[in-house]
Amino acid sequence: QVQLVESGGGLVQTGGSLRLSCAASGRTFSRYHVGWFRQAPGKEREFVAANHWNGYTTTYADSVKGRFTISRDNAKNTVYLQMNSLKPEDTAVYYCAADKTYSKFVRILGLEVWGQGTLVTVSS
Repeated sequence: QVQLVESGGGLVQTGGSLRLSCAASGRTFSRYHVGWFRQAPGKEREFVAANHWNGYTTTYADSVKGRFTISRDNAKNTVYLQMNSLKPEDTAVYYCAADKTYSKFVRILGLEVWGQGTLVTVSS
């Protein structure tokens, strides 16, 4: 069973950057697809980005395309979310998740493993 722990959240000004990390435990991590999601106060959790286990196929929400980049380092069992040009509307708790079915990520359907979340606050 894979377990996930996020880190890297914090307070940043509008236009700034942050890099989130998601450290995974478990020897089968390299065969899991991974993704990032976020949930702002009073709103539903939404999809942000996903990365296929092959490392090459990625999917992004329209709201973050061109600003966020998801990547993974299977040797380090870590997934990253580089966030640039941050906006106040990016403020949320960010979660990473893992599953063996890629199509689940965009629809947020019954993903197998979730991290505990890390808070990102973008000040205006």
